Order: sequence, then structure tokens, then C-alpha cells
Amino acid sequence: MGIAATSVGTTVPDTSGGVVAAGVYVDGRRVANIAIDDASSWRSKPGHVVWIGLHEPDMSVLTRVQRQFELHDLAIEDPDHAHQRPKIEQYGDALFVVARTAQLDGDSIAFGETHLFVGEGYIVSVRHGASTSYRSVRERCESCPRALARGEDYILYAILDFIVDNYSPVLETIQEEVEAMEAQVLASAMTQAQIERLYLLRRDLLRLRNAVGPLVEVCRRLEHDNLPMVRSTMQPLFRDVTDHVRTVQERIDSLREVLAFAFEASLLVGQAQETAVSKKLASWLAIIAVPTAIAGIYGMNFPNMPELSWRYGYAGVLAVMFGSAVALYRLFRRSGWL
Repeated sequence: MGIAATSVGTTVPDTSGGVVAAGVYVDGRRVANIAIDDASSWRSKPGHVVWIGLHEPDMSVLTRVQRQFELHDLAIEDPDHAHQRPKIEQYGDALFVVARTAQLDGDSIAFGETHLFVGEGYIVSVRHGASTSYRSVRERCESCPRALARGEDYILYAILDFIVDNYSPVLETIQEEVEAMEAQVLASAMTQAQIERLYLLRRDLLRLRNAVGPLVEVCRRLEHDNLPMVRSTMQPLFRDVTDHVRTVQERIDSLREVLAFAFEASLLVGQAQETAVSKKLASWLAIIAVPTAIAGIYGMNFPNMPELSWRYGYAGVLAVMFGSAVALYRLFRRSGWL
């Protein structure tokens, strides 16, 4: 049933059904924890803002939220199904925003979604999949009532800024691994395991870029399009989020290029090593070929072959074999093949 409407200090949230928190704010201060079914009456009061946080709610909770804030049917379908691209849509005087979240899960990136409903006197956040709790966002906003008193669009900004900031730890961890891989690649050719890891990193970075890219347009619209519920005084803050998203996008592109260069460099190192081995093999084969050819000629057993009856024939042939092998070895050594 959500949270009972009572004093803030004595209420314990009921997380059944995916409800994380539901509170009402006046002048940036929480005045009550509320039940979802009471949200409409609270948000209709002048100067009151209802902030509800949900985590993977079931459809019954979403239906109750829709009823309280008169949300559009199309908008409520997306949080139920998830797997949406970042976007911003306007339904009357309300906004619906989708942003993708990311965090590391072992050696790979796990992705989630956050759906935000913003209207007069309310904001509802719905989290799906891999996502850091927005408890810290709520606590930070509540610690600065003057900023929170700006209203619903400030909460929207705070959540989007938090989502974008959480891309950085993911990129920093990947960057450390990429730099280590880049340092090793010139020392030796990449192993099969390293090549597989490089491919997985590039794939994850591409997925992250696909998640981040559309968010640039979302923030740009919040900054420039004079949308309802977004005051002109908030546009510089959304511009700051836009800049952060673009910076993240550039970092992703840079890391993908480094990985591409590392793979190409590894191929060149591998080819150089193969060429060096081929040269050594060819050199030794040439050195062995001359004595083998001489031995083969004198092993044909024809009766009238020259030098067969020569007293020093055996020693002479050995001297020629040894001398040719030494001469070829010095030649190949001088040319860098050995």
C-alpha cells in the first residue's frame, strides 16, 4: 500500500509492489510520507510537490499511479514493458522522459532504465534493471531545501545529472583496463583470451554509446524547447547535463578508437613476429640445403663420378659443406635474418 500518510520521522516505507519512497514537499522540505492513493489530493494543494520513487513496480502499482496523476495510457505502457530508448515525450502539460542507466557487473556493463513522469505538482521515477538507488539523490536534494524548492524540474535535473555522473565510474574502470591492454600490445601479440576480451570491451562500449547518444537530444530539448514544467531558469542546469553527456560520449569514442588501434597494432606485431620466424626458418633451410645437395649428389652411386677415387675427396667434400654453411650463416646474420 505504499507509505502511510503521517509524520516524516515515524513512517517506515512499505516496499511491497516496488514502492521505494513517496513523499510530499513544501518549500523544499518534506512535510509528510504519503500513500500512493493519497497523492492526487496532496499534489493539488498549492505549493506542494509529490515525489514518488518506484523500482520495477507491478502493473497494479502503475495503474494506481496513473489514476492519481491522470497519466496517458501510452506513457504508462513503457514502464510496464521497459526496454525503451532514451527519449522525451509530451502528453498535454506533462512530460515523460526515459534514460538508460549503466553499471559494472563483473567484467561487463549491465544496463537499466529510468522512466520519469513530470507534471504540475508531481514527479514519479520508475527504475528497471541495473541502476543505483536514487536515495542519495533524494537525500542530497533534501539537504538543500532552497534548491529543492525550485520544484519538479529541479528534481528531474537532479536525477538526470545523477544518471550521467554514474557513467563515469564505468568508463574509468574500462579505461584502466584499456590502458593496461595498450601497454602490453606492443610487447607481444595478443592471445586468444585477450582478443576475446578486447571484442567484449568494444561491444560493451558500443552498447553504452547507444544508450548515451539519444540522451543528448533529450537534454537538448529540455534546454531549448520551452517544454511545460521546465522553467527558463532551469535551462542552464540542463545545458550542464548536456555538456556532461557529450563528454561521456567523447570518452566512449576515444576508448573505442584506442581498442581498435590496439587490435591493429597487435596484428602488426603478430605479423612481424611471423615474418621473423619465417626468415629464420628460411635461413636455416638454406644453410642445410647446400650440404644436403652435395651429399645427395655423391650418394647417387654412379660408377664414373669424379672425385670418387680421389684420396682427399671425403675431406674435401666435408670442407666444402662446412665452408658453405659458415658462409651462408654469416650472410644471413649480417642481413638480420638470424
